[in-house]
Amino acid sequence: MTSPVPAQQANMGQPIPRREGRAKVTGAARYAADMPLVNPAIAYLVTSTVAKGRIVSIDDSKARAVPGVLHVMTHRNRPPLKPIKHFFAGGSALTSVAPLAGPEIVHDGQIVAVVTAETFEAAREAAHVLEAAIRYEGRKPSATFGDPGVVEQRTADVIPMRKDPKLGDAEAAFRSAPVVFDAEYATPIQHHNPIELFATSAQWLGDELTVYEPTQFTYGLRSGLAEQLDMPAEKVRVINDFVGGAFGAKGAVTQRSALVALIARQLGRPVKLVATRDQGFTISGHRNETRHRVRLAASRDGRLLAYHHDLWELNGRSDPYVNGGIENAAAMYAFPAVMSTARMVRADRNAPIFMRSPAEVPVIFALESAMDELAVKLAMDPVELRRINDTQKNWVTGKPYTSRHLMECYDAASQAFGWRRRNPQPGSMRDGDWLVGWGCATATYPTLLSTAVARVRLAADGSARVEIAVHDVGTGAYTVVGQMAAECLAIAPDKVTVLIGDTALPPGPVSGGSCTTASACSAIKLACDQIFARLQLSAGASAAQRLAAFERLQLGAIEETGNYVPPSSRSKTTAGLYKGSSDISGGPNADNDSKTMFAFGAEFVEVRIHARTREIRVPRIVGAFAAGRIMNPRTAHSQLMGGMIWGIGSALHEFTEIDRREARYINDNLAEYLIPVNADIGQVDVIFVPEIDGEANPSGAKGIGELGNVGTAAAIANAVFHATGQRIRELPITIDKLIGLAAS
Repeated sequence: MTSPVPAQQANMGQPIPRREGRAKVTGAARYAADMPLVNPAIAYLVTSTVAKGRIVSIDDSKARAVPGVLHVMTHRNRPPLKPIKHFFAGGSALTSVAPLAGPEIVHDGQIVAVVTAETFEAAREAAHVLEAAIRYEGRKPSATFGDPGVVEQRTADVIPMRKDPKLGDAEAAFRSAPVVFDAEYATPIQHHNPIELFATSAQWLGDELTVYEPTQFTYGLRSGLAEQLDMPAEKVRVINDFVGGAFGAKGAVTQRSALVALIARQLGRPVKLVATRDQGFTISGHRNETRHRVRLAASRDGRLLAYHHDLWELNGRSDPYVNGGIENAAAMYAFPAVMSTARMVRADRNAPIFMRSPAEVPVIFALESAMDELAVKLAMDPVELRRINDTQKNWVTGKPYTSRHLMECYDAASQAFGWRRRNPQPGSMRDGDWLVGWGCATATYPTLLSTAVARVRLAADGSARVEIAVHDVGTGAYTVVGQMAAECLAIAPDKVTVLIGDTALPPGPVSGGSCTTASACSAIKLACDQIFARLQLSAGASAAQRLAAFERLQLGAIEETGNYVPPSSRSKTTAGLYKGSSDISGGPNADNDSKTMFAFGAEFVEVRIHARTREIRVPRIVGAFAAGRIMNPRTAHSQLMGGMIWGIGSALHEFTEIDRREARYINDNLAEYLIPVNADIGQVDVIFVPEIDGEANPSGAKGIGELGNVGTAAAIANAVFHATGQRIRELPITIDKLIGLAAS
């Protein structure tokens, strides 16, 4: 297994340990629900037991009679709340369905009441009593693809900004191509399940509200709450020192937050809510299930002639959420002709939301599986098929990549893996009772950038403070933010104080899209450059030179604010950040003059499948990645290793089961929602391929948080085929599917 501290290379910062590590392992780190409040009341959610229908009656008398109960809120007594828009409609909400707005039920697990009491136990007891006293008039729901009542819509008709990639005459290419491959793929519902549960604490001081909540966008939450409560955003403060996992689930304003604030105002005391694990499956979002049809046309020597990708995504009724992603897949190889259509299918389900590599995990699974199947059809090594079709430009837009070292990743990973020892014949490699399969796939993620604002203060004594409202979701943001400031100011990292996760600080980007490091560090670099300009010194000046400059200017400290606006920005300003508006751009860059920006990797996997029982094991996986400047190779190694482990879970374990009759989730707990554990993971090797990209952004970083888990599922599916000769096109790959194919 590769070292967690990789060998230093030219494109790397120092591998300093996490500055928050000791606080986390000793329990000193405080998460939202840990924040000390004076005499807080405890809230508990009551959620619907039907997926479609309406509440006929609520008898809350017995719930109110439970000792310690302070308040019961339902749609009958909820104070006014202004509606806010879904984030795809320019707002910040997970769903435009207002909380407790009326008796209508639009999905299973919808919040129907909030019980507040002196203790958690009293609130829970009363909530269970109230749940039994709610009567519903249920209607038959539509749960998923193929169910009666679902509505299919072309995505571009609902969201005009979502354009289907098109290039050349793909149909003509398919008609004349010597080799055509055509198959369908599917990915399942998956839930984030962060270890930190969804929590909100609210307290009022006069007309000012402070909220402690794990969020991926403090300014977005502040703006959304202020709008709902019809109050100035400056009167709302959102604080989250740490976020115990998010993965997209904590990126939007959910229904619970405003309700807790309302109850705190009514009671005149702080209120704390921690949702249960099963409630987290429905009060936030999930990775929606997808269906794909992929066609590839090629010449007999393996050169691609056309790419056709149709995508179907399942969605709720209320809002037009989509992941998309075909535009990213269409940029992967030298496709002379492209045709595609994305569609959303509306059902009676709660709203989906981003989940780590939201578009790429399903779309690249389909493309990379199809590439492997085409290689088999051509009797060609799958690595060589990708090499022949490598490209330095996005053929759909014609725009070159700022940097692309995909084949260098394949070369490094294949050598470390021992790929040339692979016998290409399916089922030919065996170790006793175990069938051995080797597979590979491309990992990729668009280099996304956001506007960002950072304030940096450098004192004459060489100490510094950096302030930016980014979020530590477990990725090491405290460490990298401080490290960037230290590097730019030419001081030791321990001389830098870092403040993040608070709307009292300048606004940082959404902690999503793997854009935090590149965006925040670019803003920090600008602020540091401005400090040196005021000191009339060049960057990297010595401590003595800095001190002399401070004395010359008769200053004890200099504070500067860096406003980073990427060239690909649509707004061209950081003003929207202060209003909770996200401005993320980059990647394929279809709508502006910027170049194509992606990070890349190659993943090689060995699977072992028991010849009789079809038990599946993954003893080793190797990933090589080129992602621009690696700010901290220690934390980057952890991110990429964790991404590949998640990819193993995505391929073999994770699957939210649904009762199609009732449109309700079945395995809404950590006992039955399977994720990889230590026994499931063998050797995981991470290789950094040196890449310096001076065009992507001032920091040179390209984003790694979501890169590592993109290609893994396809690599595993390809390895399963190599081991067994059986092609599984629907995730997760489970024993029953292999046995079923073997039996047929």
